[in-house]
Amino acid sequence: MTASPLMPTYPPPAVTFVRGQGARLWDDQGRVYLDFLSGLAVTGLGHSHPAVAEALHHQAQTLLHTSNLFGTVPGPEVATTLDRLLGGGGQVFFTNSGAEANECAIKLARKWGGRGKHVVVSALGSFHGRTLATLHATGQPQKWEAFQPLPEGFRHVSWNDLDALESALDPTVAAVLLEPVQGEGGVNPATADYFQGVRRLCDERGLLMMVDEVQTGLGRTGAWFGHQHFGVVPDVVTMAKALGNGVPIGACWARADVAGAFEPGDHATTYGGQPLAAAAAQAVLAVMEAEDVPTRAGKAGAALMASLAADPHVSEVRGLGLLIAAQLVDGLDAGLVANAALERGLVVNAVTPTALRLAPNLLVTDAEIAEACQILASAYTDVEAAS
Repeated sequence: MTASPLMPTYPPPAVTFVRGQGARLWDDQGRVYLDFLSGLAVTGLGHSHPAVAEALHHQAQTLLHTSNLFGTVPGPEVATTLDRLLGGGGQVFFTNSGAEANECAIKLARKWGGRGKHVVVSALGSFHGRTLATLHATGQPQKWEAFQPLPEGFRHVSWNDLDALESALDPTVAAVLLEPVQGEGGVNPATADYFQGVRRLCDERGLLMMVDEVQTGLGRTGAWFGHQHFGVVPDVVTMAKALGNGVPIGACWARADVAGAFEPGDHATTYGGQPLAAAAAQAVLAVMEAEDVPTRAGKAGAALMASLAADPHVSEVRGLGLLIAAQLVDGLDAGLVANAALERGLVVNAVTPTALRLAPNLLVTDAEIAEACQILASAYTDVEAAS
């Protein structure tokens, strides 16, 4: 066998995709697939959206990069839009990924808290990134062991358990970092009572409430940001994935007085917010607002959840908007079902061994939802027959 030129951080791919348009992908053999994963909730407007393609084409012919030592456009315009969607009163640091956005949030919490008040509390089952710091913020101990010792200053508590969180808040804590829906942890939504309780505790203790919206942000859950379902205003919000529709860009937003803890030289990035990525984000946000993607995701998500729940192979459906998990009945392996679906032309993934994750683009049609559920029904039958 010829060794791959790529490091073995992923299994060998079952399919190689070469083209995408809307909700469709084509592989190198010419087969067509319906994409209900969207590059892990990234291509929120579908593949190769013409407005994003045009923005990239224009910007590539205009200016690609100068570094953040100088001002460029359209980064500040994108930051202004994000601040407005979050309610205003904040400032933005651009990054290249969600992990980097969370790194920025963690550093900001430490600078804001000061020496000795640096601990970040997060939830078991959470996922915040793969850098050493965001890996330790991630509440999945099985992912830590190969990389010990990890940076200190992280504490983990049970998900959706306000008492457990309160018991972890000693004077060393600077911030609480939570997802509105635990995406990689199995698509587990928070409750409004929990998020409101976290906000109250942070206010009482003088802590930052930091919300990781990397997977949930920008319309995915049926609101611009997942925390907006719960009636809270965080101090720090991180995002990425859907912001560039496939172009690498992330952002860390913070309330202006919190952002003011950073001084020149405290944090930096060579590529963050550079013109090509920012142009993509500008186009993405313009289309999202024109299409009112939160409303569309809410309606489409309700239809998809109802259709999934109607199948006897599904024991539970959970999620918000178009970030959905279908919990399978006992005896059905989600990985085998995802493979069977792929063979039939549908892209989903096993977010846990017993649950499928579905995250179609936010412009998904009723016909595409019906097609996906029909393919899944056949995939369930295939796996049952083979067992």
